Amino acid sequence: MDFGQSQPVGENYANPKTCFFHVLFKAAALAFYILSTLFFNSFVIIFVVTVVLVALDFWVVKNVTGRILVGLRWWNEINEQGESIWRFESLDQQSLARMNKKDSWLFWWTLYLNAAAWIILGIFSIIRLEVDYVLVVAVCLSLSIANIVGFTKCRKDAKKQIQAFASQTIASHFSSTVQSAFSVV
Repeated sequence: MDFGQSQPVGENYANPKTCFFHVLFKAAALAFYILSTLFFNSFVIIFVVTVVLVALDFWVVKNVTGRILVGLRWWNEINEQGESIWRFESLDQQSLARMNKKDSWLFWWTLYLNAAAWIILGIFSIIRLEVDYVLVVAVCLSLSIANIVGFTKCRKDAKKQIQAFASQTIASHFSSTVQSAFSVV
């Protein structure tokens, strides 16, 4: 059954290794943060290892899995005037249409679920009055949200580019049709 998708419902992941690494650092950071108090008595170790794992996740998502799984890439630059400029890249319309739906689904859901997990852990830290652990969660959540915002803006920019391309193609086709109609007369 095809329900309007370009790939069959029972398709597999097109990039299983990339999907694995997309989930690995998120899961490792969350698991380490949750289980670390059982093994370590030092807040510094917990903070450093958790933040390093989240930073690795941020880099892998932003620079590797975003490109491969959803065909998107973003970055932020500061120009000479000191203004922040967002830059977006996406594959062309045909390549985006061929992206694996399972890969895309995994990419987006894990981005959002990861942020939700950090929010829940932050609430628990606040309830337990562990201000130092709120700091860990805040760093982790900020990197997670940065990727969500970057890729969401990138996806919206890609949709605008596709719409502009479609409009330009239709206008060009209409123009050539009108020109050929008048050249016959």
